[in-house]
Amino acid sequence: MPLTIAPINQELTIRKMFTDAKLRKHLSSLGITVNSKLTILSQSKGNIVVFIKGTRIALDRDVVKNIFIG
Repeated sequence: MPLTIAPINQELTIRKMFTDAKLRKHLSSLGITVNSKLTILSQSKGNIVVFIKGTRIALDRDVVKNIFIG
């Protein structure tokens, strides 16, 4: 399921990321990698705020649509 339609306030696990190498490296530096766990805190017009590894991070909808959870 894409992260764009995932439920809010539930712990989710990232299963796949369809991004280019540059974006994948940037997300990895933020702690967003395959098999990492995150919680969606809020969602607005496809943009989301997630809680991952003790930090809140805002993600643009163009990034979010390429992250899949399981």
